[in-house]
Amino acid sequence: MSVRSRSIARKQGSPHRRPAPRRNAGQEGAGRIQWDKLGRIVLVVAVLGLGLLYVGPVYNLATTYRNAGEVKEEFHRVQDENERLKRLADRAKSDAVLRSEARRQGMIVPGEQAYVVNGLNR
Repeated sequence: MSVRSRSIARKQGSPHRRPAPRRNAGQEGAGRIQWDKLGRIVLVVAVLGLGLLYVGPVYNLATTYRNAGEVKEEFHRVQDENERLKRLADRAKSDAVLRSEARRQGMIVPGEQAYVVNGLNR
């Protein structure tokens, strides 16, 4: 028989041997990997790992939210103080306030007679 005819004969109908069954096949604890249990364990570990990855960002979110409230309070307090100081500055620019402050410091209007009174502080 030629090489070609042997290869054709093998393809057409040569019987394939089945592998021998394993020893202790299908018995519990026989050294076989139980893929369903391993899969569940891996899944639980993966879910716990993902849960731990969320802890840091959630903590940062809570801290930022708390700090935002404190910063908002400080902002409103400073804004109120700014408005008060603007009103005070506008009032200080008026002529009546400038004249009374100048008098308190001892200044006089040009052409006015100045008097000094001694002995009032006893």
